[in-house]
Amino acid sequence: MTKQNNKSKERTSTSLSTGRRALFHGGVIVILIAISPFVFYAYESFPSDTVWETPFGTLDTAFKSWAVFAWYLFGKIVPLGLLLLWFFTCRHWWHWIILVPIAMYSFQVWGLLRQSRGALDELELVYIIPLMLILVPFVYLVRAKLFNKMRGSDLQSFEEELRQEKGLWGQLKDLFR
Repeated sequence: MTKQNNKSKERTSTSLSTGRRALFHGGVIVILIAISPFVFYAYESFPSDTVWETPFGTLDTAFKSWAVFAWYLFGKIVPLGLLLLWFFTCRHWWHWIILVPIAMYSFQVWGLLRQSRGALDELELVYIIPLMLILVPFVYLVRAKLFNKMRGSDLQSFEEELRQEKGLWGQLKDLFR
């Protein structure tokens, strides 16, 4: 009997350390989400001139001021960070489609850092289309395989379900089941 007690104590201590680790990771995620408004409004601490004198040298920007540049930058980085957090913590089968807005914000940050002021937030769609051509069919294929596995190979019951008249509420319920 003492061996069984030792095993149960080992399992309990292992599950406690796993629970503490999950609690710690969850706490870090909560803090990152909670500070996101403060990170966004950090643009207000940047100078309102185009030239910024720092101890490391002089910085110049093509924008109206460094505050405007920071407003654009933090307006892209904060949603990008939240989307990355969502992508890496999501356990749903469809989480790969989150890569599309992640790519969009990444290209926008890249364009902003290049300071292409004339074409800001305009050309990124051209770069995202090839990614979408790969990701959207991939996610739909995964969905179709899961749907097929859940339904089985019985297509007649599926066709009968399609023939049934359903109201708006029934159709919405079917979307989320």
